[in-house]
Amino acid sequence: MRVLITGGAGFVGTHAVRLLQERYGSQLRLASTSKSAHSVPLPDGCERRILDITDAQSVLDTIESWQPTHILHLAGIAAPIAASTQPDEAWRVHVFGARNLGRAILEKAPHCTLLHVGSGLIYGGSARSSLALDENAVLDPLDEYGVTKAAADLAMGVLAAKGLKVIRLRPFNHTGPGQSEDFVVPAFAMQIARIEAGLMKPVLRVGNLEAERDFLDVRDVVGAYLCAIDRSPAIAPGSIYNIASGEPRRISDILETMLSLSSAAIAVERDEARMRPSDIPRVIGNSSKAHAELGWSARHSFAQTLQQVLDDCRRQIGNPFPT
Repeated sequence: MRVLITGGAGFVGTHAVRLLQERYGSQLRLASTSKSAHSVPLPDGCERRILDITDAQSVLDTIESWQPTHILHLAGIAAPIAASTQPDEAWRVHVFGARNLGRAILEKAPHCTLLHVGSGLIYGGSARSSLALDENAVLDPLDEYGVTKAAADLAMGVLAAKGLKVIRLRPFNHTGPGQSEDFVVPAFAMQIARIEAGLMKPVLRVGNLEAERDFLDVRDVVGAYLCAIDRSPAIAPGSIYNIASGEPRRISDILETMLSLSSAAIAVERDEARMRPSDIPRVIGNSSKAHAELGWSARHSFAQTLQQVLDDCRRQIGNPFPT
């Protein structure tokens, strides 16, 4: 088995590399859109290279030379806000990058299974029902990130009909150490860490605290990807799996938990710049199909995840043991 990871130096990618190393060792291949890939340690015998997935010929050459049995496609624009400010890049990377991979596999490595990582955000407006969304929910994306991820997901379905062995994975919110402040949990954690270190006033600025979202630990999400790799011979091309906890968490409750992990006296103030006008009150995913067909289930305590994110932020600013 030879596993290629795209986006291996990103937030999810670094966690995936760590877990895949344990499973596959030197059969791991790492391709990244960033030169920071070289900071990610790999076991002896592994290969890595910088790959522009929007360059069709480069993708074709990589697939031909490496002949992977599986590709975990994580490369992309991580944060929805970044996709909104760089819409052309979002289309190039999310849609054309994924198509380049799929077409290269069909031409140069038809035995290879592509695990295409999409997003629960492609359901968008369908979440207004407040019901848990399964794989049959209507795709109704509300922003540039969601629509490009939806387009890529649909493109994979078309390529599956042409013979591509592709599994479409739709993870909902996930967090963990190493995630950027563009996301709510590390945004809270980094502010708390800076306040503890005396680097900012004891005021934590927040957006919409009433929204409810479905969160997982990033390691559980990567665990689902590994389950999909393991079960891939029995999975029909084009199959779709939601990766979600099935449990809504109110953002205010997450904040309260994180504040309880600090001894600092911290005030909370609403920041209009952090408000998102398209916020849907409640988003929940239904991942019963992944449980049944992939044998996957979440294993990590979310309270422990929050503690680990906060500890990671403390380390980043050089204050791992706040008083």
